[in-house]
Amino acid sequence: MAENNFISPIEAQVRRELAAFYRLMAHFNMTDLIDTHISARVPGTPDHFLINRYGVLFDEMRSQDLVKIDLQGRLVEGQDPANSRINLAGFTIHSAIHAARHDLACVVHTHTTDGIAVSCQAEGLLPISQHALKFFNRIGYHDYEGVALDLDERARLARSMGPHEVMILRNHGLVAAGSSIPKAFHNIMFLERACSAQIKALSGGRPLSIPSPEVCARASEQGSDRAEVSEIVQLGWDAALRLLRPI
Repeated sequence: MAENNFISPIEAQVRRELAAFYRLMAHFNMTDLIDTHISARVPGTPDHFLINRYGVLFDEMRSQDLVKIDLQGRLVEGQDPANSRINLAGFTIHSAIHAARHDLACVVHTHTTDGIAVSCQAEGLLPISQHALKFFNRIGYHDYEGVALDLDERARLARSMGPHEVMILRNHGLVAAGSSIPKAFHNIMFLERACSAQIKALSGGRPLSIPSPEVCARASEQGSDRAEVSEIVQLGWDAALRLLRPI
């Protein structure tokens, strides 16, 4: 950021939380070197959001390494173009969701081995674990179209996401979002664990135990947005932040 650029207190807070999110992804081994990305909407702005400067490792991400852009991919507030390169596929994916879903404040996309493995399985995420049941009938699927560089794909990505907070990009990876940065962190943690459990369960070569549809629906409802769930989301985020050194 240029020295004369004013950053509001609320944007500064979002920057700190988003930088922390990147570092937590590195801590939990959910990175793909410099690829994959997390974005956060800047409150009180006309569809501006923050995303990582391309080339910065997640475990070294700082508030000033986040680039502010609009839904057309233009830099906001005179940032230095030479120091503001972003991942173009990341822009396509994140701008699609931010444009279509103003209820979502944060979006994260991962390429973990287990997430990619589940994305390659025709059945998608199976309702075989408590983590997976959180997303029972609450997950979108998007067919692979190649590297997401075609801006026309944004409309199809938004349709695939639908009303959900998580989506599997087939043959590619995972997307999770939330109404806040802590909620997006909560969703990607559960989705990644669900995928890991599925890969391990399928590798055992034994028949799977699948709960009844009624139990699946009940478990999903128990994990939906309620006051106690929101409290748990915040508790988990606060605990995770204690894993990090000061940012």
